[in-house]
Amino acid sequence: MQLNPEATETDETIACARCGTPADGAPPTWTCSFENGRRHYFCDDCARANIRSIEGRLDSAWW
Repeated sequence: MQLNPEATETDETIACARCGTPADGAPPTWTCSFENGRRHYFCDDCARANIRSIEGRLDSAWW
């Protein structure tokens, strides 16, 4: 899922919710998950390592 650069979200720096890697701008290849009313972004490495859990729609707390 690509991030929408026109979205009206806060101007906070986006970081991977799993490993904390900061994003350089809007990361078009990162995975976005909406859990418990919040968006969570995951870098390419963390998304690849947990792809089965993501596809199974498990919350990141279960990984």
